[in-house]
Amino acid sequence: MIDIQMASRRPRLDERPLEKRVGLVILATDHTTEVDFQRMVASNRIGVYVSRIHYANPTTPENLLNMQPSLTAGAGLILPGEPLDAIIYSCTSASVVIGDARVEAAIAAAKPGVPVVTPTAAAVDALRAFGAKRISVLTPYTVETSRPMADYFAELGFEIDRFTCLGFTDDREMARIAPDEIAALALDATAPASDALFISCTALRAAQVAGRIERKIGKPVVSSNLATAWACLRLCGEDQAWPQVARLMTMPYPEY
Repeated sequence: MIDIQMASRRPRLDERPLEKRVGLVILATDHTTEVDFQRMVASNRIGVYVSRIHYANPTTPENLLNMQPSLTAGAGLILPGEPLDAIIYSCTSASVVIGDARVEAAIAAAKPGVPVVTPTAAAVDALRAFGAKRISVLTPYTVETSRPMADYFAELGFEIDRFTCLGFTDDREMARIAPDEIAALALDATAPASDALFISCTALRAAQVAGRIERKIGKPVVSSNLATAWACLRLCGEDQAWPQVARLMTMPYPEY
């Protein structure tokens, strides 16, 4: 018989396995957000913890709105009963049709007191950090799904010089658009008069090529995942500048 014994003492426990904790509420179909956050946010100091919620294509305003009831439960599944330093709902177009405030309220019902980040609100903060007033926008969506986003930025005081849609309806296909293709499309999507380019959609692998696009167009580039990663890093007290990723990663987070 194997002799099994109790250790002579109980090991000491750290307060947290990692100093900072970021939660991600993402779509069941999302191929990109986790990968981008592991690359841009996760470290030996910051942990990234993910919950997926149901989503059914095609990407229409109606289907995006249908995710709202799942937000509270999805957020509650991330380290239940433990505080987070930030939590993201990683869907740009749904944040527009649901509304930033309603997204925040739904997540706060499960994680009260935790800063909530949406791609839209983070993008606005990023564009304002650059002082951008005139913008160009590139989305993978249809015109129908893009129209509420155009209205969102216009209502916040941005002048939209050019708004380009690629016409996709399946977010899994959006995730398969090659980064080189995104970089090439971004050149045509940027109007000369614009102060910055916003590339919408957390499914797009735009953050990988944001710096390359900036060097081509000579203007700041903000993508959905780039903006939320930047916001999370700053909320976790990470102020290291990473100009090789994009100019945004050199900017401080605005204080309100």
